[in-house]
Amino acid sequence: MNTPHIRDYQGKHIHMIGIGGSSMSGLAQMLLEKGYRLTGSDNLETYTTRHLREDLHIPVTIGHKAENVHGADLVVYTVAILPDNPERVEMERLGIPSIERATLLGQLMEGYGTAIGVCGAHGKTSTTSMLSQVMMECGMDPTIHIGGQLDFIGGSTRIGKSDTFLAEACEFNASFLHLRPTVAVVLNIDADHLDFYKDIDDIQQTFGKFLALLPQNGCAIGNGDDRRVVELLKALSCAHYTFGFGETCDYRPLNLQYDELGRGDFDLAFQGQVLGHVAMQVAGSFQVDNALATLACAHYQHADMQKACHAMSEFKGAHRRFELTSVVEGVKLYHDYGHNPTEMRNVLSVAKLQPHNRLWAVMQPHTYSRVKRLFDDYLTCTRDADITLVTDIYAAREKDPGDIKAEMVVEGMKRHGINAVHTPSFDDTETYLREHWQPGDLVLTMGCGNINQLNDQILEHEKEKGHA
Repeated sequence: MNTPHIRDYQGKHIHMIGIGGSSMSGLAQMLLEKGYRLTGSDNLETYTTRHLREDLHIPVTIGHKAENVHGADLVVYTVAILPDNPERVEMERLGIPSIERATLLGQLMEGYGTAIGVCGAHGKTSTTSMLSQVMMECGMDPTIHIGGQLDFIGGSTRIGKSDTFLAEACEFNASFLHLRPTVAVVLNIDADHLDFYKDIDDIQQTFGKFLALLPQNGCAIGNGDDRRVVELLKALSCAHYTFGFGETCDYRPLNLQYDELGRGDFDLAFQGQVLGHVAMQVAGSFQVDNALATLACAHYQHADMQKACHAMSEFKGAHRRFELTSVVEGVKLYHDYGHNPTEMRNVLSVAKLQPHNRLWAVMQPHTYSRVKRLFDDYLTCTRDADITLVTDIYAAREKDPGDIKAEMVVEGMKRHGINAVHTPSFDDTETYLREHWQPGDLVLTMGCGNINQLNDQILEHEKEKGHA
């Protein structure tokens, strides 16, 4: 059966299951702009679902029910919506055509002269956010689709008037293979999503398939410090460039220094020629890496590099990326989307440089399969914290296999000398924090599930007490 194409449903009724997700809500906005009639559904009422309903006037139903798909000409769903979802079951029963979210994104990218896909195990959202700001300040007027929320575009999606489309390209479930990039930015290759991939070699091969989508006149920009990325670049016949800290990288920082908060300051060099100066406002060597990737892509697009470096110096970060959410009882509460050990270790290396009394790491492990495959890495990734709280594992799309528990992570951490405590629920975690934190402490919640809601819960309880 041929895959339906969105262009064949112009003006028709599109129903989106899971419309409240960051990517899906952005795609909904794009479809609305193009004249499609939309409805949607989601499990939870959130700021996003209210925005879609109240500001964009899209009928959004809370709760998945079979009748939600009635009258739809096409259904769009995410990989998180399993085949036994009542709306998917009813869709199949009625014979309503359907496509997955990534397929829709790829179809919407078609026809753009420059289609940029930013991929990698870590840093996709931050880099796509950086590149969004740089391109806009350089007057490129791109269409943007990103996995996070950016204040300067008013959400996760921006519809531009130029011939350029910028998208975050997610490797989960090999979904980025549905895209049709002309420029690919490869940040890194690491062991993740091992519920789908067999191993790191399988992941590398899939990134190779993504790069193989590039046309002969396209371009790949990859991390020159990542052995696996370099191997893939060498196999390409189209143009390719590297970024990184190594002397052989095409784009690299010269005179790199970090301030007391871990923010990088450097001269951007391309093959030895200085293009501009960057003084970053986001901290960490990994953010310098992301900035190099951003500026390399901007340079390839013939941006004014003085403007590009200035825009990079003005970038303040995306939501859910080491974001200060509130200050409660003299304690600073931050949240970060990082959900695997590498990301958690990176953000804690930044957190420890901030002024604080004690550093709390609050970890929500994400999916049973990830915790099982990366178990040993989880046991040491919060070593920079003074105290680690571990909530129950966030199942996401998975069912509990019964052989991996958060308690096992905590016990393993203790064997490695880490001060770790199992606080199963958000209520348990908040209670423990309030009983033990002290003014001047810094609390960092980490995870890509719903752990950010803990920050919201703490602030809401503080408002109820009249303290915020």
